[in-house]
Amino acid sequence: MHHRSPGTSRRAVLAAGAGAAAAATVSTSASAAVGAQGAANAVTPAARRPTRKQLRAMLSRMSLEEKVGQLFVMRVYGHTATDPDQADVDANLEELGVRDAAELISTYHVGGIIYFTWAHNTRDPHQIAGLSNGIQRASLGRRNGLPVLISTDQEHGIVCRVGAPATLLPGAMALGAGGSRSDTRRAARIAGAELAALGILQNYAPDADVNVNPANPVINVRSFSSDPEAVAELVAAQVKGYQGAGVASCAKHFPGHGDTTTDSHEALPTINHTREEWERLDAPPFRAAVAAGIDSIMTAHIVVPSLDPAEDPATLSRPILTGILREELGYDGVVVTDSLGMEGVRTKYGDDRVPVLALLAGVDQLLNPPSIKVAYDAVLAAVRDGELTEERIDTSVLRILELKAKRGLFEDPYVTRREVDRTVGTRGHLAEADRIAERTTTLLAHRDGLLPLNRRTHRDLLVLGADPASPSGTTGPPTTTLTGELKELGFRVTTLPTGTAPTQAVIDAAVAAAEGKDAVIVATYNVTAGSAQQKLVRALAATGVPVVVLAIRNPYDVAQLPEADAVLATYSWTDVELRAAVRVLAGRARPRGKLPVPVQRADDPSKELLPLGYGLRY
Repeated sequence: MHHRSPGTSRRAVLAAGAGAAAAATVSTSASAAVGAQGAANAVTPAARRPTRKQLRAMLSRMSLEEKVGQLFVMRVYGHTATDPDQADVDANLEELGVRDAAELISTYHVGGIIYFTWAHNTRDPHQIAGLSNGIQRASLGRRNGLPVLISTDQEHGIVCRVGAPATLLPGAMALGAGGSRSDTRRAARIAGAELAALGILQNYAPDADVNVNPANPVINVRSFSSDPEAVAELVAAQVKGYQGAGVASCAKHFPGHGDTTTDSHEALPTINHTREEWERLDAPPFRAAVAAGIDSIMTAHIVVPSLDPAEDPATLSRPILTGILREELGYDGVVVTDSLGMEGVRTKYGDDRVPVLALLAGVDQLLNPPSIKVAYDAVLAAVRDGELTEERIDTSVLRILELKAKRGLFEDPYVTRREVDRTVGTRGHLAEADRIAERTTTLLAHRDGLLPLNRRTHRDLLVLGADPASPSGTTGPPTTTLTGELKELGFRVTTLPTGTAPTQAVIDAAVAAAEGKDAVIVATYNVTAGSAQQKLVRALAATGVPVVVLAIRNPYDVAQLPEADAVLATYSWTDVELRAAVRVLAGRARPRGKLPVPVQRADDPSKELLPLGYGLRY
């Protein structure tokens, strides 16, 4: 159901282009569209959700160039659709050959646009809503103009494009530690409602990969668990949460990116699961997503020889995308590629062949190719040369139009300031995020009844450790967040950021700062054997001052830090998870999380140190 508020200012819109072509088929009553900045004031024909027959009629009026444009989902730099900063204009001209989003749409008829923090699309909620409205006006104002499906990667946790003051929620592995379907669904419902209010109606989440490899450099805490059935349950819960809030959900990365030691952004990974292992380990979450009625599924740039002996990346594999996803799993929704700018998909074929091969494999949406001109021209040429039929293009465009219709874009493509203000980052949403986060913090090691920290016996604290950049650019740094929350709870705190690779001088300074403190709290980030972070914790423990470790990304850190008196896992370093961990440290909340992955021993990775489901209490 499309989650939009009724009211005269919110009624259905099909502005000029789509109004001319489609509104005649759809409806005749008039209503006004009001943009987030109060723009788009023209009175235009209102619309009901178009039928499949009406969508086919729209399709029949489109030129080949317009159809091909609908297949693309592109990045574009800038905080507005028509007046970006000069640096963003320059970046657009260099990478895309256009000045701004409006020109991207008029030149290539793109059907989708993806928002990124680094492209300056996501400064603040009102700006995002204004950008969304500007994009819709630019597209709908053209002859045969269609609404644009705006997307982003808002997984929460360590992948998050829209930051505070929007609500930030625990990521997948944290929710896996919480183990609650209702919390997981509720988190997606909140996230979806806020995205919809910003005009973002496709979210590349949840991650449906099963993280069976602790060394996975690209998925890891983005996965709910190493247990396929647990992942399947929570994926289905998130699909229902997002789509119940009016946003198209997108399970990724098919056929499963959980067992790799290679990052597909940088190279082409191979997954050596047998067909039977794939069925048992990787397939269940995608089957669950299909059963839950998911709107879209994202491909992986990975080779799975047991599924396709030709060893093409799954994104370009007809046996995988058509044979398995479409025919065996019975999926008939939209298939979107992972970014076509990633090295994993570019290693075997040139940028002109990749989009054509993806369409031949069964893809519908082509996400973010390095050069839109190269990719767009290549698809056009493939149709004109007969390699791709126009019927094949029509099949994908119709799926995309149906998704836009399902998500209400033909009825109501615009958002309002009022909707932003009453939905995004509300007190109720923020309080719910805090409650969900508290249920995810996991206590992995605990010595001598140290926790919870008592202000009478452990009042003077030293906070130090890693300060990784905020996923959304709006929270942290972690040592500052931890310090602020501890002070709120009545502790005296000294803060010393030490980074992910402290030098011996920094370690010496930390040891000196620990003198006379009642306890030390260290934020660790992906600790490896023999690393400087490991030396830091060892040196602090040698002082005799109690050492509490917060593993702020991977729970696997606990295996490398046997000297710590207590270890808690937060699974991400956004403020909501760090503040929840502090409340657990201070006894304001109890540790309730359970490990959603096993932790292997540092000295013998073939053996488990802590099993799946492990979690201490006090």
